Amino acid sequence: MTALKPGVTKVAILGFGTVGSAVAKLLSAGYLPGLQLALVYNRDVARKRASAEARFAGPDVLWTDHFEDVLRSDADVIVELVGGGEPAGTWIEQALVAGKSVVTANKQLIAYRGPELARLAQANGVQLLHGAAVAGGVPVIPGMLQGLSGEAVTRVSGILNGTCNYILSRMERGDSYAEVLKDAQRLGYAESDPTADVGGFDARAKLCILARVAMHAELDPEQVPTQSIAAIDAIDFAYARELGCTIRQVSKAQQLSGDCMYARVAPMLVPLDSPMAWSQGTQNMVVSTGRFGGDVVFSGHGAGGNATAVAVVSDLLAVAQGARAVTLPVQPKGVTGDSVAPHYLRFIVDDKPGIVSAISGALSKVGANIDSLLQRRGYPKHRLPFVVTTEPTLNSIIAAAVDSIAAMDCMLEPPLALEMLVVDDKDEETA
Repeated sequence: MTALKPGVTKVAILGFGTVGSAVAKLLSAGYLPGLQLALVYNRDVARKRASAEARFAGPDVLWTDHFEDVLRSDADVIVELVGGGEPAGTWIEQALVAGKSVVTANKQLIAYRGPELARLAQANGVQLLHGAAVAGGVPVIPGMLQGLSGEAVTRVSGILNGTCNYILSRMERGDSYAEVLKDAQRLGYAESDPTADVGGFDARAKLCILARVAMHAELDPEQVPTQSIAAIDAIDFAYARELGCTIRQVSKAQQLSGDCMYARVAPMLVPLDSPMAWSQGTQNMVVSTGRFGGDVVFSGHGAGGNATAVAVVSDLLAVAQGARAVTLPVQPKGVTGDSVAPHYLRFIVDDKPGIVSAISGALSKVGANIDSLLQRRGYPKHRLPFVVTTEPTLNSIIAAAVDSIAAMDCMLEPPLALEMLVVDDKDEETA
C-alpha cells in the first residue's frame, strides 16, 4: 500500500449533500487528529459553499466543480458520496490509478463492480473501503470482514432498507402506505422517486455485497428477485396480527449445495417473536448465521447523514492508520429465488358462491395445500378481503396458482402473495 503522509491524512469529499456535510462536520469536531478535510467537490459548487453546512468545511478548504482538481490535489483519500454508476465509477477508477485511496458509500457501484474495483486498488497499492454501503452506521461490513472472517457463514438475512422499515413499521400502527410514503419523502428518508427503496432494488444491492463479504459469493444483482412493498395495505397488518406476525421487507441469501445460492428481497410475514419484528423506524438489522458460532446480530439506524458519516469516517481512520481487511477468495454463484415456505395469500373479491372452492381448486391443481382461511367481519360483500395461508410450498408453485386465481371474474385487485418467514436450523446443519 502506498504510504500516506506522516502525521496528517488529507481528505477530499465528492458530493456535499446530507452525508458529505455530515462527514465534514465530524472531521471538524476536533476529536479525530490526523484527518484533515482539504477539498470539496460538488456541482453548482457556489450554492453549496454558501450553505449553512459549509461552515463545517473550514476556511482553508478548496471548493471546486472540476474533478480534475481533485486528481491534481494533494488529497490522500477521496470520499465518494455522489452515488450511482456514472460518473462515480469512472472517478473512482481514476482516483485509484492516481494512487489515492477511496472510501465510498455507493452500494450500487460496489454491488455491480466491487471485485473489479478492489483489484484495481490492489494493483495500485491503495485501498477501497465501503463500510457505509450497507446499513449506514451499523458496522456490518467491518464486523464481517474482521470479526467473522474465520466463520463458515451459511446464511445472511435481515432488514437492509431503512426507508421500507420506516414505512412498514408506521403502517403497522395503522397509517396508510400513501400517507407514510409522503412523510418519508418529507423527512428525507425516501427519494421523490421511491422505486429503488420500495421495489427492493436498494436492498438487493446491499444483499449482494453482504453475500460477497460474508459468504465469499459473487452474485449478479440482476438475477436476485425482488418484490415491492407498494401493494401492502392496512388490512394485511390486521390479518398478520391474527397469525402472530407483522410485515417487514426481508433480504435473505443462503448457501445451497453446488454453484447456486438462494437470494431474495421481498416483504414477508415475520413472527412477532423474531428480532426482525422488533426493528422499528429506520433501523436496519442483519443476522449472520454461521456453522460454528451460530447467529450474530447487527442492529442500528441505517438511514440518515450522521449514521452514514460515522461509517465513512471510520473507514477514513482505517485507511489513515494502514489497517487492512481480511480478504478471502470469492467465487461466482448462480441465484435462485425459489424456496419452500408457507405463504400468505390475500384476495379482495366481489363475494359470490363458490369463490373459496375455486381458489382451493387452483391451489390444489399445482399441488399447494391450504393451511387456514381468515375472514374478518365488517367488510361489504361487494369488496370483501379475506386471506388463505398455505402449507410450505415452493414460491414458483404459489406464483403459478396466483396467476390463475388473478384471472377469476370475482377478483377486484391482483392477489397479494407474501412468504411467511420460517427459519429452519436443520437446513443450516446440512448446508
